[in-house]
Amino acid sequence: MGAKFLLFTFQPASFYHFNFAQLYCIVDIETTGGHATGSAITEVAIFVHDGKKVTETFHTLINPEVKIPVYITALTGINNAMVAAAPTFDEVSKEIFSILEKNIFIAHNVNFDYSFLKYHLSRSGYSLNVPKLCTVRLSRKAFPGLPSYSLGNLCRSLEIDIQNRHRAHGDAEATCILFDKILATDGQQHIDAMLKRSSAEQWLPMQLDKAVINQLPSKPGVYYFYNNKGKVIYVGKAINIKKRVSSHFTHNDGEKKRQHFLRLVADIKHTECANELHALLLESTEIKRLWPKYNYSQKQPAQKYALYSFEDNRGFLRLAIDKKKKHLPAHYQFNMLHEGLVLLKRMVEEFELHQKLCFLDKTPFADTDAPFTETPDSYNQKVKAALYSLEQQLPSFAIVDQGLTASQRLCLLIDRGNFWGMGYLEAHHQPENMTELKEILQPYADNDFIRNSIYSYAEANPEKKMAFA
Repeated sequence: MGAKFLLFTFQPASFYHFNFAQLYCIVDIETTGGHATGSAITEVAIFVHDGKKVTETFHTLINPEVKIPVYITALTGINNAMVAAAPTFDEVSKEIFSILEKNIFIAHNVNFDYSFLKYHLSRSGYSLNVPKLCTVRLSRKAFPGLPSYSLGNLCRSLEIDIQNRHRAHGDAEATCILFDKILATDGQQHIDAMLKRSSAEQWLPMQLDKAVINQLPSKPGVYYFYNNKGKVIYVGKAINIKKRVSSHFTHNDGEKKRQHFLRLVADIKHTECANELHALLLESTEIKRLWPKYNYSQKQPAQKYALYSFEDNRGFLRLAIDKKKKHLPAHYQFNMLHEGLVLLKRMVEEFELHQKLCFLDKTPFADTDAPFTETPDSYNQKVKAALYSLEQQLPSFAIVDQGLTASQRLCLLIDRGNFWGMGYLEAHHQPENMTELKEILQPYADNDFIRNSIYSYAEANPEKKMAFA
């Protein structure tokens, strides 16, 4: 191949008529990786189509200015030697932008190609903002019922011969033929519908049906992104579920996380919540329950440490901070060991407890050590007083708020300083005590984030707080 690797019949002056009639730019690119911000472009092909035929073509290899990974070379056949003398993207960015500007951008899985070109054009000083069409989504409408809509399988089903598969020029040429077949099946109606501003078809992930977005409510709640295997890959919360979910896809940037969404999201489900606090709590518990791959916050380990008491062989009550035991009742629990030690030291100082009997001093005992100068009964009374004081300081209360309907109320329960659970009460029902309340509510795992959120809400809305003795 020549030094420029360029098959280019475009002349900028001849395309001034773009202002008067939009053309279709059918695009395919090859890259060094899966997301724009961390990967470079190695090849670009653009076929300009006037709605009847291809009128112009642009094709070039690109020097990515980084080494091409071995697995990319195995897939595309493009190696470092082939691109060594090719232009950099910056050198051809003006030509690419001039072709794409003010026209309709078409690609198979359009969000991938568009995100790369938009990002790399922006780095060269050009702002790409044009309508998009996805031939995956168009093909689903024009040729319903096919077993697969990947470019290779679709071309086999429609008897389209792909020359030079996984190369930009070959794949773009096959996409042109596919586009012609879509047009021949009265596809213009689908194209016109997708290009409407109110249509979600331009920005939705290729595996996600528009009806899934349409059925989402504009209410508070938690939403779940599923892949095509039915596994939850992301959990989020929103004041307006439909608006928040749509925002994940409408900003077509090149960040790795967003590009994974665009490629993997195949279904969305949701749970309506009574208010933002309810959604906040449910999101936190669901992230820890499901551990979705693309949730990065709130994935710290669950509470690990707790304050325990036990009687030793001398009859002394001993206090200890230890790892949380599943079936052993604890006086209080902590996310970090340091929290527990700070609390225990404060109890030792305030109630004159023995550091060795609380495992704060781990040197061997001597017979003259206190508290052996006092009886177990006397010492144990101080320990019980310390535990009673701790329990009195740990609040027990419920937040009672409006539910999903007028006939119910949302209830969130804090028991001795820890989040116990939540659920709905009938509007007329007034629980007499915490025991009765626990029979109605569903238990949930406690964590610092949830606990602090409820405390803050209670402080800001004291009229919604129901205290328990």
